[in-house]
Amino acid sequence: MHELRRKFTLFLTVLAVCAFTISTRADVVTDWNEKAVQATGTALRAVPTNTLDIGMVHAAMYDAIQAIEKDYEPYYVDIPNASGSSTAAAAKAARDVLVHLFPAQAASIDTQYVNYLIQNGIALDDPGIDAGATAAAGIILMRSCDQSFPTTSPAFPGGSELGMWRPTAPGFQNMLAPWLGGVTPFFITRQSQFRSDPPPPLTSRAFAKDYNEVKALGAKDGSSRTAAQTDMAHFYAGNPIAYWNRGLRDIADASGTSVSENSRLFALASMSIADAIIACWNEKKHYAFWRPDTAINNGDAINNPWITGDPTWTPLYANPPYPDHSSGANSVSGAVTRSLEHIFGKGAHRFSLTTTNLAAQTPTRNFIRFSQAADEMVEGRMLMGIHFRFPNVAGRKLGERVADYGFENYLKPVSGRRK
Repeated sequence: MHELRRKFTLFLTVLAVCAFTISTRADVVTDWNEKAVQATGTALRAVPTNTLDIGMVHAAMYDAIQAIEKDYEPYYVDIPNASGSSTAAAAKAARDVLVHLFPAQAASIDTQYVNYLIQNGIALDDPGIDAGATAAAGIILMRSCDQSFPTTSPAFPGGSELGMWRPTAPGFQNMLAPWLGGVTPFFITRQSQFRSDPPPPLTSRAFAKDYNEVKALGAKDGSSRTAAQTDMAHFYAGNPIAYWNRGLRDIADASGTSVSENSRLFALASMSIADAIIACWNEKKHYAFWRPDTAINNGDAINNPWITGDPTWTPLYANPPYPDHSSGANSVSGAVTRSLEHIFGKGAHRFSLTTTNLAAQTPTRNFIRFSQAADEMVEGRMLMGIHFRFPNVAGRKLGERVADYGFENYLKPVSGRRK
C-alpha cells in the first residue's frame, strides 16, 4: 500500500510538471481557439459562417479572463468580484459557448474540458469556473437574436443582366449563406457602415484593366502566370479562416504575450473578422457583381473597346457561389493584419502562415510585416481567377476599417493598467 501511494504521488508530480510545460508553450486562449476551429469543422459549418462561432467563443473568453485579470474593459459581460483561475474561467466560457453552438458535440467538448482542467491542475470547484459560466451566458444571450444560422432563408440566384452575378460552374449553386450580410455585428453599428465603393462601370478603362489582368493571369489554361505566381495562387486557395487562426496562435506563442493580452488579441481579431465577413456579405448581395468567369465568357456583349470576350475561358480555381464584390478572404486578411498591427505595431514582425491547400509547392510562406501577407492575399486571389483586383483591394480596406473601429471603441486598457 505504501509503495502504491508513493507511485501515485510520483504520478501526480509528473502530471503537474507536464501541465506546467504545456501552459508555458501555449495558453488557454490559443488552446481553445484551436478547439473552436476544430468544432466548426466537425459541425461542417460553411466557411466563412464559422467566423461567427469563433467570434462568440473569444468574446466570452475575453470577458471571463478580464473579470479576473482586470487589465482591459469588458466587451459585454461585467462580472464584479470575480476570482479564481483565469485559465479555468476561459476554458469554462469556451466550453459553454461551444456546447450551446454545437449540442451534438456536447459529450466530446465536455471530455476535452474536464481533461483540460485536470491537465492544468485546476480543481473542479475553482471559482474562476463561475466567472466563465457567467461570461458565456451573457454572450449567448447577447447573440440569441442576431439573425445567424436561420432555419430557412430566401435563395439568392442573382440575375442575367450584364454585370450581375449568377451561379457558376461546376455546381451552379445559388448564393451561399445569403442571410450572412444581415447578421448583427459584434463591433460595428450596422452591416453597411463601411460599405465599399461600387465596382467600376463595365465600359470603363478601369474595369478593362482588371478584366484583362485576371483574364491573362487567372486562367486555368494558357495563362501568363509564372511558376511562382501559380504557387502563390495555390497557397491562397487554402482555407483562410483555418490558416489565419493557426497563424494567430503561432504569433501569440512566439511573442510571449500573457493570457490577458492574448484574450484581447484574439477577441479583437476574431470579432473584427466576423464583422468584416458580415459587412462583406452585405455588400456582395447589395452589388451582386459577377465573377471573372461569367464576365470573360460574356465579354463581347459588354461593348467595351478595351476588352475581348472568350466563351471558353475557365479560371484556375472554380469561382465560389457568391458575388465578387468585395472579397471575403481579403476582408479577413485586412481585419486580422490590422488587428495585429494595433497590438504589435506596423514595423517589422517576422511570422509565417501555412496553407491548408495540399497543391501548394511551398505550403509555408514567411513574412516580415503583417501588411505583406495582406498584399499577397490581394495578388493570390486574383491569380486564382476568382476575383478581379478591385474587389480584393476593397475587401482588404473593408476589413481594416472594421478592425480600426473595433480597436478604437472596444477592449480598451483599464486606466492605470496595461496599454
